[in-house]
Amino acid sequence: MIGLRYEATGRDGAGVETVVLSTGLGGFGAFWRPQLAGLAERYRVIAYDHRGCGANAGPLPDPYAIADMADDVLAILDDAAVERCHFVGHALGGLVGLELALTASERVASLTLVNAWAAVSSHTLRCFEARLALLKAVGVEAYVKAQPIFLYSAAFAAEREDAIAREVAHGIETFQGEDTLLRRVGALKAFDIRDRLTEIETPTLVAAARDDVLAPWTASRDLAAALPKARLWLQDEGGHAFTAADPEPFNEELLRFLEESRDG
Repeated sequence: MIGLRYEATGRDGAGVETVVLSTGLGGFGAFWRPQLAGLAERYRVIAYDHRGCGANAGPLPDPYAIADMADDVLAILDDAAVERCHFVGHALGGLVGLELALTASERVASLTLVNAWAAVSSHTLRCFEARLALLKAVGVEAYVKAQPIFLYSAAFAAEREDAIAREVAHGIETFQGEDTLLRRVGALKAFDIRDRLTEIETPTLVAAARDDVLAPWTASRDLAAALPKARLWLQDEGGHAFTAADPEPFNEELLRFLEESRDG
């Protein structure tokens, strides 16, 4: 039983390849809206809210791990009758892609990892701990209001105050819940495949922004250096959510990489 809602858009029919988009800790597939139009012209595109979030809100199993999130993707692929996909993951979503490439490589034609890591850095943990302390001590509103600080550059956020305010209001309204959040953070903290990266033979694009204040771009550098078939692509500005803040350079590189990685 699939148990998860997802959205499939774009092209259809014989020979059309599928791109699966997996978001980060926030869990909402809508994060990828700036990429959808360009991808949908050439591919079938599947986006989904992670289990416990948005359209797939509900309690998470205990224990809960990145492997469970990868199983959800496999269930979506089976339900959509997709044998192989190009997988694009942001941060936590990138960890899901790495897990898939390790355990179900035959289902992954290519891997795009955006601001991801093989093991979470002490700096990223510090950021999570500070935000979770806000959640516990002050509440959901404070936690969500802090989010743009970690997602965007100061200049970007300052210039788009109205849009940021709407994003915060939506985040408060749709907050995934403290228990769900803690289980998801626990899963990414436990994920560590540094000693298995050489096993991943999937063609991989590793993308990052140099000014990301949440996930150091050096984590992407190290990831790309260790993966046998990876290349590193860096954007100077845009922050942790550079794919949303300044999407065009990334969109061009992603489409170029996917074209190079097409099956057959």
